[in-house]
Amino acid sequence: MTYEELVAMLKEADLPFGYDHFAEGESPDPPFFVFLIPSEETFGADNIVYASFPEVNVELYTDKKSPKLEKRLQKIFNSHEVYWQKSETWIASERMYEVLYELTL
Repeated sequence: MTYEELVAMLKEADLPFGYDHFAEGESPDPPFFVFLIPSEETFGADNIVYASFPEVNVELYTDKKSPKLEKRLQKIFNSHEVYWQKSETWIASERMYEVLYELTL
């Protein structure tokens, strides 16, 4: 999946999003998400990379728990046959939930 295809997939969520972060003071009201490509797994031999698998973090921010919204994102990932793992945390200083999806493309 190319970067452009990833962005097109994320647009299906119909939520504001950006890469890595929003500029200070420009963050939209929740719900919104950001995504980041922090690493890439590779498979190779004889000093040649035969395949690479980008790892993408999608961080969903909400001011209240939203299983319906989480299911919507999961349905999008599943429809594109993207493997994902999910974790969640409460960010007290921001008074928001962060639901992290770790995708392997």
